[in-house]
Order: sequence, then structure tokens, then C-alpha cells
Amino acid sequence: MLAQSAVSSTAVSLFFLLSALPSPYLSGAAPPFDEIYEVTQNGEFTAWIVEKRRWLHQRPETMFEEFGTSEYIESTLRDLGVPFTTGWGKNVHGDPSVNGTGVVAHIGSGNPPCVALRADIDALPILEDTGLPFASQTSGKMHACGHDSHTSMLLGAARYLKELNDREPLKGTVRLIFQPAEEGGAGAKMMREEGVLSLHPPVQRIFGIHVWPNHPTGLILSRPGTIMSGGEDLSVSIRGRGGHAAMPHLNVDPVPAAAALISAFQTVVSRETSPLDSRVISITTLKGGSATNVIPSEVVLGGRHWFLSEKGRQNSWSRMEEMAKGVAAAYGSEASLERPNPEHYPPTVNDPNLWSFLKEVGSAASVSGEVLEMEAPTMVAEDFSFFQETVPGLFVFLGQGSGLESMGRPTTAALHSPQFTLDEAVLPRGSALHSLLALASLDELSTSSSGSTTSSTTSMRSEDL
Repeated sequence: MLAQSAVSSTAVSLFFLLSALPSPYLSGAAPPFDEIYEVTQNGEFTAWIVEKRRWLHQRPETMFEEFGTSEYIESTLRDLGVPFTTGWGKNVHGDPSVNGTGVVAHIGSGNPPCVALRADIDALPILEDTGLPFASQTSGKMHACGHDSHTSMLLGAARYLKELNDREPLKGTVRLIFQPAEEGGAGAKMMREEGVLSLHPPVQRIFGIHVWPNHPTGLILSRPGTIMSGGEDLSVSIRGRGGHAAMPHLNVDPVPAAAALISAFQTVVSRETSPLDSRVISITTLKGGSATNVIPSEVVLGGRHWFLSEKGRQNSWSRMEEMAKGVAAAYGSEASLERPNPEHYPPTVNDPNLWSFLKEVGSAASVSGEVLEMEAPTMVAEDFSFFQETVPGLFVFLGQGSGLESMGRPTTAALHSPQFTLDEAVLPRGSALHSLLALASLDELSTSSSGSTTSSTTSMRSEDL
């Protein structure tokens, strides 16, 4: 199913730092965050992570096309001496001859317990407008959601964990998942169905980290239960009868119907959804016509809706479908509501036990000295949710909004904005947090009475290691 594997005999050495740390660091027990961070924020280590991030930032690739990104990840893992497999995350709705661009690496014993760390690797179809010297070199594509930082932070964790494991074997296995196609392609679902969680040793818990410009750099925040909404793309085709724009009475103009429908959709949220519930419907594209003196025959609306439950998803879709037909008919047109993307994302739901675990072990990793509990979910969808449907998982936000001094420009621009700028000071903290969550989890799982998972398993081939 998967392509090749690779192992390198060379690795970047951190011997001088590791050997200077206290003995608990080398005794198999998870070190506290400060000791891990002492390594990752070392000047040479930080420069290494930043170099990885800037290389990726200059070469953004959108979903299912992350071939150069995948090769760069493979090359880095090979240099570190970390075994990996490739070909993951194949687009089941695309060309069957094209391999997936996901990469899965392993560090540790190769036996249970097993903890997974995930980073998404794809970019967005956005024209960058930051003016940075290392801005995107590909016109119309940009890492505007921080996935370049997620990838480089996980590579930093790979480096740290590999050096640690070389000196004192880990109490199990850490699986590093570099996942393609988060931005609408459901790459997590593809990898899950390919067996990335059930592969031996089976994953018992999984963690994901996302940079967050809404909060100060280094602040860690999350919440138990639903932390992010589900999402589903939508497309509405409104069909009329085109003709000369100076004689609209002889035609059936679909434009007024489209305008009315955009407004009508908003009442699904404002007038039909409980104030105690949350949904969002956004129409983001409107296409119709190519000449100023011609009434188009068709107008196509595109957008997405977000929801916190499957019931809410179904209700919104049903009402939009009814409105599309009814509003179009009122204007003498016809309309149909379709799903341009066959995959919809379920809400991201954090395991409450892992939330408690984060508060216990992760407080020292936050600049505030504590993990901030979010008051409510954020209405953004994330395909990490597919992993959480199978194993306990925790999604964590890492603030990066106070980088004006370090980056020379504000780092508070919204995700998916052409001005989005990462505060690179957050990179070593993210690598350290990944490492902490993995090591502390192995400690907890290895001492628990279960020591196993009820998930089905798939044997890992010897060549995969």
C-alpha cells in the first residue's frame, strides 16, 4: 500500500546538551518542559527549525500536490536517522495512479504503548501579501494557516526525540504523522482509512497543535469536549434564461434570485437556530456572466457551512436545499444545491481525560504558567476530527500573536489572510510541547494497567521500519 521506507545512519547530534541535563532525563522518565525547552530553544536548534520553516514557506503546495514538501520532510528525517514510510493520504477521489504525499515516521521501541503526533503540511490558494524576504515564491499559493510551522515544529520534535531515544530508549513508540490535504481534502480521513492509527503498534492517543494569532505568543489554550466545529462545502446552481441585458423582460435573470438566496441562507442561522447553538453559513464565491450587456443563463454560488453537531449539519443542509428551490422558483428560475467536496468534516472533540492530562503536564509550557480553557468552541473546521473518531485525541492552540518586535510586523493577522505572519519565536516551544506530550503520555501509558488499546491492528511490515 505504501511506497518506500528510508533510514539514514547520520543524525544531528545534541550530545553536549543532552549529557548536561539531570539524570532523570536519561532514566526513562519524561523530563519536565523546561528541560526539553532548554534544548529546543538553543540557538543552533532554533535556527535549524526556522530554516526548515522558511524553506517550506517559500514553496507552498496545496492539497494532494505536496510532492516537494513531502520530499523535504523525507530528506530531513533521513538526515536525522528516523525511519519513515511514504505514500500516505492518497486522494481516493482523484487519479488512482498518483501516490499520497503523507509521511509517517516512528521513534522508539516499535512496540506499545504508542502515541501519535500530527502536523498538516498543505498550503492555501492565496496570494501572499506580507513583504517578507522569504515570502512565497509560488504566485497564488501561501502558507496562510501556519502549516509550514506545524511541519517544522514536528520535525523539531523528531530531532529531539531521536537524540533522546539514541541515549535511552523510549518507553514505547512515538508515531509522527505528516498529513496532506487538511484544507478541504480530508487527508486525515484518507490516512486513517489506510491504517495509520491501527498500524502496529496501534495508536492509543493522538495530539495536534495549531498556531493561533488571536493570543500572545507562547500561550497554550484548549478545552474539553468540542473545540472546533464541523464543516461542509456547498455549491448552488441557479439557472435562468440568458439574453440581452437591455431587454430583461424577455429573459429569466438568475442574478436577482442569487442575491435573494444569499440573504435567505442567513436566516437559517439568525432565525432558525437556537441562540444556544452555533452555526455559520458563508457564501464566498459568486460566478455568473462574462459581459456587461448580457444576462447570464446561470449563476453559481459557492461557500461552506459550519456546525457543532450532525443534527445541526443535516438541518442546515435540508433548509438550504428547500430555500434554493423555493427562492429560485419565486424568481422564475431553477436551482440545485450540491456538495462539491464529497467529504464533510465532523466537529473536533477533545477527550476530557487528555484535557486534564494537558493541564497537569502542560502548564509549564505556557507563558502564563497555566493552560487557558477556551470558553466556547471556535467555528472553524479541522480534519484532525477524523483521528479523534477512532482514538482519544487532543487538539491544542499555541498563541503566536505577539511577534511584532521579533518579526518586524504584526503577527496578529487572521488565519487564511494574505497578511498572515508567523511569530517564529513560537517554533522551539511547539517542538518542546510536542515532545513533552509524547514522553509524558508514554510514561502514563506504560505504567497503566491496560497497556494496550482495543483498536484493531495491522501488522507493520519489516521494510516499513
